[in-house]
Amino acid sequence: MTALENFADGPGALSRQSTGAVPPRPLKICLLGYRSHPHCGGQGVYLYYLSKALVDAGHAVDVISGQPYPELDPRVRLIKMPGLNLFEEKNPTRALRLRHLLSWTDFFEWWSKLSGGFAEPYTFGRRAARYLRRHGRHYDIVHDNQSLCYGLLQIERDGLPVVATIHHPITRDRQLALDAAPDWCYRLLVRRWHNFLRMQIRVSRRLRHIVTVSEQSQRDIVEQFGVAPDQIRLIYNGIDTDIFRPQSDISRAPQRIMTTASADQPLKGLRFLLHALAALRKKYPELELLVVGRLQEGGATEQLLNELQLQTVVRFVSGISNQQMVDYYASASVVVCPSLYEGFGLPAGEAMACGTPVISSDGGALPEVVGDAGMVVPAGDSDALARALDRLLADASLRETLGQKGRERIEQHFSWRLAAEHLVHYYLEILGREVPGRHPSAELPLRKARENGGRGAEAA
Repeated sequence: MTALENFADGPGALSRQSTGAVPPRPLKICLLGYRSHPHCGGQGVYLYYLSKALVDAGHAVDVISGQPYPELDPRVRLIKMPGLNLFEEKNPTRALRLRHLLSWTDFFEWWSKLSGGFAEPYTFGRRAARYLRRHGRHYDIVHDNQSLCYGLLQIERDGLPVVATIHHPITRDRQLALDAAPDWCYRLLVRRWHNFLRMQIRVSRRLRHIVTVSEQSQRDIVEQFGVAPDQIRLIYNGIDTDIFRPQSDISRAPQRIMTTASADQPLKGLRFLLHALAALRKKYPELELLVVGRLQEGGATEQLLNELQLQTVVRFVSGISNQQMVDYYASASVVVCPSLYEGFGLPAGEAMACGTPVISSDGGALPEVVGDAGMVVPAGDSDALARALDRLLADASLRETLGQKGRERIEQHFSWRLAAEHLVHYYLEILGREVPGRHPSAELPLRKARENGGRGAEAA
């Protein structure tokens, strides 16, 4: 079966309302994702919704992905590009087989895992470039989802236009992990794990076309990756407002707080929320926190829970469906996004779409998403977070107002239809085709945030 087969038979239409025209013919788009299951993080969510929105707009989309494989709309064809998937192996040391010794790609992936590195973006890129050398003629454009691998440069040399999405530069994650490292030995491990960043920086500087999802990420890519500003197009993510919506049949627990955080990733700032929670327990004895994420046994978060005596107050859930996530949002009185940095902030947008009031840090692009429809506090400030929680928990009217404003903001400014439309305009520019209508502005949400001072609702 070739890469041309099983393309979707979509209606072949961009939004006529906003463009007044349709492209000459549907595009054939190849999306790349080295690790794409939605439970692995925001990149998998992005790949699912972007591919679906592009098909909805009438274009043909294939996804090439390594394990764990993505969940996709039935109209999107998945081309599996398996690696060794060593993170699912109980004993990675013994995962190497004789046939793997005949492949530099397989051997490098195995050796990197054993030596503390993360080679999946690099090895996925080699496999994808090899595949596209044979089948690339079937596509108009290749769009990478932050692998930023050397293979992209090979794909460009082979004559295929390439676009890469950078959600945010992982240098941010590395620095926060280094800052939280307990000793020099752990810092060495952090640096070894993030060794792939050298590749991502080099590739980003050489790629002609880059997309990012917020103005904060755009600034950081220029500053930390050294990418020229004119290489980057800002196109905001969307939120699925059909799935993430208010649930009138579910009652909100008066003192339930919810957050989405990988428990032992310093970037997500969960420890600051736990300190705020501990400070409020006397005033709100029924207070509870639901964390969508996995608790690592013996990790720093478990130790902090014991230290603050919050073991019975905090509950962790993971591996849940979108509908379960919506139900959890609907049952919470407040959703908190305490991240030290976010390239966009999907959890904040999803909670707002569900009509749940949001308290967010000012880390990264979160103020761009929240705007004046939520409360924004300084990142890493447990006291400010406790004050904002106290104010919202005590004021049902304010919770209702912010919940309504949040839903309205997401509906008006953050949709996947609009994101796909912006991207198709960009694709057509790259391909040198006539762009139908005027390029829609992606700046309105940011202007709204600026008019409010980038701080959201008054948080003190």
